[in-house]
Amino acid sequence: SRAKGVPVIHVRHEFAHGEMPVFVPGTPNVDIQPAVAPQDGEAVIVKNYPNSFRETELQQLLDERSIEEVVIVGAMSHMCVDAGVRAAADLGYSVTVLHDACATLDLEFEGVQVPAAQVHAAMMAALKFGYANVISTQAYLTA
Repeated sequence: SRAKGVPVIHVRHEFAHGEMPVFVPGTPNVDIQPAVAPQDGEAVIVKNYPNSFRETELQQLLDERSIEEVVIVGAMSHMCVDAGVRAAADLGYSVTVLHDACATLDLEFEGVQVPAAQVHAAMMAALKFGYANVISTQAYLTA
């Protein structure tokens, strides 16, 4: 946490060429939520893909600071969280996911409706199985 001097790096998703209207640069849709807004000195990475490491300076920033463990939170569990966790693990970082600080939405596949709670649980189970330590925010803060 910030109080313990842990560096915080924010990642903002944008699509520079309008691939998805929800991620258009300069619109409120890409703004970081005020509750978790960057504070003085905290880095903000702008990404164009679900994987926060792809074509960004994130790995360089982590390596320059000798960071070996990352804690990932955010949205959406089945997209950006998943891609970021797997990439971080593949790059050799120790990864923790705070499952109750991640969110997703209802999905549909071939006529099967999957409620967000089940999407989230499936993603967290998959990440816990092979990529990350998946714990609650409270467990992390008290560790």
